[in-house]
Amino acid sequence: MKLIKTTLALAIGLVSASSIASNADTITIKDIPKIQKVVSSAVSPDGESVAFTRSVPRELYVDKNGKNFTELYLVDDEGVERPYITGKVNIRNISWSADGSFIYFLTKKKTDKFTSLYRIAVNGGEAQKVLSLSGTSISKYRLSPNGKQVAILAMPAKEASEKELKKLGFMAEVYELGLKNKQLHILDLTSSEKALKPTAINIEDYVSDVNWSDDASKLLVKTQPTALIDDQYMQSQWHIMDATTHKVTTSFKTEGKLGEAEFSQDGKYIAILGAEDKHDPAKGRLYIAHAKTGKVEEWIPNFMGHIGDFEWSNRKNALNFVGHVGAESFVGQIKVGSNKYKKLIKEGKLIAGKLSVSDSDKTIALTANTAKHPNEVYMLRSKRPTRLSNSNEWLNSKRFAKQEALSFKARDGVEIGGVLIYPLDYQAGKRYPLIMSVHGGPESHDKNGWLTSYSDPGQMGAARGYAIFYPNYRGSTGKGVDYSKLGQGDYAGKEFDDLVDMKEYLVNMGLVDTKKVGITGGSYGGYASAWGATKLTEHFAASVMFVGVSNQLSKFGTTDISNEMFLVHARSYPWQKWQWYLERSPIYWAGQSKTPLLIMHGKDDPRVHPAQSMELYRYMKVQGKDVRLVYYPGEGHGNRKVAAQYDYSIRLMRWMDNYLIHGNKEMPDYKIDHAANLKEVKAARK
Repeated sequence: MKLIKTTLALAIGLVSASSIASNADTITIKDIPKIQKVVSSAVSPDGESVAFTRSVPRELYVDKNGKNFTELYLVDDEGVERPYITGKVNIRNISWSADGSFIYFLTKKKTDKFTSLYRIAVNGGEAQKVLSLSGTSISKYRLSPNGKQVAILAMPAKEASEKELKKLGFMAEVYELGLKNKQLHILDLTSSEKALKPTAINIEDYVSDVNWSDDASKLLVKTQPTALIDDQYMQSQWHIMDATTHKVTTSFKTEGKLGEAEFSQDGKYIAILGAEDKHDPAKGRLYIAHAKTGKVEEWIPNFMGHIGDFEWSNRKNALNFVGHVGAESFVGQIKVGSNKYKKLIKEGKLIAGKLSVSDSDKTIALTANTAKHPNEVYMLRSKRPTRLSNSNEWLNSKRFAKQEALSFKARDGVEIGGVLIYPLDYQAGKRYPLIMSVHGGPESHDKNGWLTSYSDPGQMGAARGYAIFYPNYRGSTGKGVDYSKLGQGDYAGKEFDDLVDMKEYLVNMGLVDTKKVGITGGSYGGYASAWGATKLTEHFAASVMFVGVSNQLSKFGTTDISNEMFLVHARSYPWQKWQWYLERSPIYWAGQSKTPLLIMHGKDDPRVHPAQSMELYRYMKVQGKDVRLVYYPGEGHGNRKVAAQYDYSIRLMRWMDNYLIHGNKEMPDYKIDHAANLKEVKAARK
């Protein structure tokens, strides 16, 4: 195996021969497909151990095409890991039994037709199937706190006639009609029957989430009118259901985007993550609801950030939560009856993700990342966060460039900023090429943590001699609701003028060569990249657009989130401002483009139709512009499989190197010799 990996590294090096020579102590393109990270964590009831899942990429040129594998581990409070289920597996949705003797999870083994519920004993042994549904997969489950029941969400099984008719060629699809709703089942865990044909609880709408009360007498049930993603975004609602009668007793009136909900330990209150109103772009407000009356009120009014996750304490009416403010995050705790919170982990320590609280409240487990490592397991006791897992030991031998959050004023006085990674071995007074990596959404923001991935140059780009900047332009989250609304009704307006102001700021501080600035990003960041290559062409010497928008008129008619676009972004319809929508589209400005543009797109993208990329490609190509279009079959709104991710990384950096470092005028070769790499790997495995 060591010989195979060495040969593979050499083969990968051949692909990126045009890149700057790098030392073994820096992060390179070939390192990106090796990065592992913790996906989820769950603390044991006694607080002494944490079960977690780790994402492990497939081996390039060896494994069949597919998404990352996800393995199950256990780590104790001393950081000693025990592998439980590893290899070519996909484990998700982990939770502990009430007595701490088992870890439950969802997976689909080779012997399974559908995803089933399994458990594995903490003291060792093989995983055991707990139950499966006949003819359908389990998509989500929640164990009752007393361990006697399980609430399961699943799509209804297909009728036998439906499968037979499909074989006979009857496959006509009526768009957005005839959709099936995900259903809720409550099953007895004490039953000895393994393959069940349960009757779904009679709920007319699509059920998307569920949660138990601590005494298992009630359920929180989240519904939406249909299976459409637009309904999930904009028309979800939480209800309280009696666990015995299955009657809905209370429905909570909320508006706009809606996240998780959870009962307090005494069952009197429900914490809800939601939006301020139907025009709020993100579900970042924390609400407290009264179980009896259904009254909902904002718990931390005017919070100048966004709430990311929460988990109730088990022995007191206090809620633990993650707050994101600017580019940093903290873990806080707030008590019922107060809107003031204390910080358990202050900003600047880590970027926190999901929380998990032990029965005694002794331990809080969380996933978190920093500038020097992706998500890992942390344990919080007495305000002291301790990192327990180490998914990428090889990162310990790598050198990292300086990274910091910046904040400054735009031309009109609005505060903007982002995260800057300096070139590795930065020398004051020397100017460097810049890659601006723009986040999507725009209801998102880049945090001052781990920022290196297949589509984000991060530390890998810094090691090649670039300054890398992640801009949090107006309309980004992390600064309160009003700030996140600043870009509404102004597609590509002041929000993208901010990008120019950010570039000028970095130039004026003496860091960046103004003639060597590239821009890249995905989704809304892809829109920014296309805008940078067309309307703002004089500011950018190279652009790489990923799953981006090129025509706001046709985007509205081909996306699966048109209602969300209207409510939280455009605040108007195309037919109301036809010419304005056209002029806010990169295709309108393609004729003036002087920026070489590489366009990449998943061929099965439901969010931004692949035709968006084809439109801009064609508009530029027929006018003799330097443009190239790369499609990824089987990929959607972002590449999920390691081969497509790696191919993307090579093309991204080769495009930037070609124009920003080597100063070439012609486009780089479109070919990548994956065949040579495959040949090398096969030879090494004989």
